[in-house]
Amino acid sequence: MDGITISVAGALVSLAVAIVLILKKVQPTYAMIFGAIVGGLVGGAGLSGTVDSMISGTQGMISAIIRIVTAGILAGALIESGAAERIAEAIISKLGEKRCLIAMMLATWVLTAVGVFGDVAVITVSPIAMQMAQRAGYHKLGVLMAMVGGVKAGNVMSPNPNAIAASEAFGVPLTSVIAVGILPAVTALVVTSFLARSLAKKGTEFAASDIVMMEKRDLPSLGAALAGPAVTIILLLLRPFAGVTIDPLIALPVGGIAGAVAMGKAKYLLRYFTEGLAKMSGVAMLLIGTGALSGIISNSELNNAITGIIEAMGLPTFMLAPIAGILMGAATASATSGTTLGSQIFGPTVVASGVPSLAAAAMTHAGSFAFDGLPHGSFFHVSAGAVNMEIRERLKLIAYESLNGLAMVAVSTLVFGVLRVLG
Repeated sequence: MDGITISVAGALVSLAVAIVLILKKVQPTYAMIFGAIVGGLVGGAGLSGTVDSMISGTQGMISAIIRIVTAGILAGALIESGAAERIAEAIISKLGEKRCLIAMMLATWVLTAVGVFGDVAVITVSPIAMQMAQRAGYHKLGVLMAMVGGVKAGNVMSPNPNAIAASEAFGVPLTSVIAVGILPAVTALVVTSFLARSLAKKGTEFAASDIVMMEKRDLPSLGAALAGPAVTIILLLLRPFAGVTIDPLIALPVGGIAGAVAMGKAKYLLRYFTEGLAKMSGVAMLLIGTGALSGIISNSELNNAITGIIEAMGLPTFMLAPIAGILMGAATASATSGTTLGSQIFGPTVVASGVPSLAAAAMTHAGSFAFDGLPHGSFFHVSAGAVNMEIRERLKLIAYESLNGLAMVAVSTLVFGVLRVLG
C-alpha cells in the first residue's frame, strides 16, 4: 500500500513466526495471521499500517478463493462417489504386481491431475498400494516415494488450487498454466521412477498390521468415473481451440455435476456439494492467512533485497521466479501457499523485467514443489500416516522428494527462462 514500507527484518520475522507456530501445531491460517501481525510491527508499519497491509493482501485473494470453493464440487464428486478409487484401482490392477511402483506413481499422478488433492490421492491409493508392495517385497520408502512423486507430477499440471492461484496472480488462463506444467510433470515422473526403484528395498518393510483390507464398494465404471474430469477439460479447452471462454468458476462445478450424472449418482449431489465445500474450506482459509502474510511481505523491502542478491550474483532477472517459488514453498511447506506468495509478491517484478507472464507463472509454480513436503506442512504428516511410516523414516524421504522437485523447476527454468520458449 502507498506510504507503508516494511523492513526486510519485518518480512523475515513474519515468515519465521509463521513457521514456528505451524511447527507448534497452530492452525496454518492463524499462524500466518499472527506472523503477519508480528512482522508488520517489527518492520515498522505500526498497528494501523500492519492491519491495512494484511487486509489489502487478503482482498487480493478473493477471486482465487471463490474459484477454489467452486472447484470443491468436482473434488467432492470424484472422492465421495468412488470415482477416484475406481481410477486408482484400474491403473494399479492393469499394470500388475511387477510394475506396482510405476502403477502407484501413475495412479496418484492421474488423480491429482484431474483435480483430487495430493493428500487425498495418497490416502486413496495407499491401501491397494501396500497390499501389492508387500507381495512384491517392496519397502515403505520406495512406495511412498512413488506416490509422492506422482502427486507432484499431477499437481503441477492440474486444476488444483495451486494452479488456480498462479493463473489468477499472473492473469493467464488456467489451461495455459496446466499446459506449461506438462514438461515438469513428465520430468517428475521420470525422476520418480528411478528414485522409487532405488528405494524399493530400503527402509522399513510392510508388516501384516500395516495392511488394511479395503471394503467392497459400489464403484462406478471407469468411463463414468472419468466423465467429470473430461467435461471440465473440454470446457476449459474451448478457449484456446474455439475462442469461447469458460471460466474455471463454471467449468469445474459443471464437470462435477456432469460426472455425478454420468455415474448415475445425481441424487447424491447435495452430499457431494457439502463434502466438496468441507474439503475446500481448509484451502480457502489457508489462502486468507496467506493473503495476510502476502500483504506484509509485498509491502516490505524483501523483494528488492532478493532482487539485489540475484543481480549481485550475476544471475538473470528471470531467476527471481523459480527462486520465489522455492523460497515461499519451503517457508509455508505448501505448494498452494508457495505459488500464491511467490506469484503475488515477486510476480510483478519478474514480469516488469520483460519475462512473459505465462513463463513467470510456469517457473514460480514449478519452484513451489521443490520443498513443499517439509515437516511444518500437512502433506508430510498425511503421507507418512497413509503408509504407517515413522516420522524419523519420513524425514529421510525429504531429500529424495526435494531432488525430484528441484528437477522439475530446473527443467521449467531451462525451457521458459533460459531458452525463452514462450518469447
